Amino acid sequence: MTNPFNNGTEEMNIDATAEVNPDAEVVVDEQKEDSGEEHAQTEENPEIIVSENQSETVSKEKYDILNSQYIRLAADFDNYRKRQAQERESLLKYGAENTLKKVIEVLDNFERGEKANETVEDSDKLKESFSLVHKQLVDVLTKVGLEEIDADGKEFDPNFHEAVMQTPTSEYPEHTIIAVLQKGYKLEDRVLRPALVNVATAE
Repeated sequence: MTNPFNNGTEEMNIDATAEVNPDAEVVVDEQKEDSGEEHAQTEENPEIIVSENQSETVSKEKYDILNSQYIRLAADFDNYRKRQAQERESLLKYGAENTLKKVIEVLDNFERGEKANETVEDSDKLKESFSLVHKQLVDVLTKVGLEEIDADGKEFDPNFHEAVMQTPTSEYPEHTIIAVLQKGYKLEDRVLRPALVNVATAE
């Protein structure tokens, strides 16, 4: 009769022999080492490192381009500012050049008239010469924008007129300009000198 305890003992011996098998332990260790190497490769993924390096390179190139554009733009703006300052200075210094060239022609006629007065005995001819020179001067100033302020017979306007006299009268409506004592002038819409006027008031 077979002893059941012996069979169990043999099975147990076989299992114990399998557990202490040195070859089996080596296989297990190699698997662990392989698993560790794969994990390390995952942590040190070369593709991620390359991608980060490429990103840094692209960012630096963009920075260099933007910095170069900024420097060039700053230099252009500085040159523009200097050019504008020079043009402003030139305008203030020589802005009246064209006007003065035209006025010089009037001065020439005045000088010719003065020389002619030394020998001219006809007063009518002298008056005519004077009127011609005066008209020439008015034409020159009108072309450059000078305009006489309309005042005579107009209603008083403090923006264009200065009342230096007031005359009570019933011949004119109140606040009407009845006399211009000195002409006023404006340049385009800017008053250079208001007209000095006498204004009618109620009696």
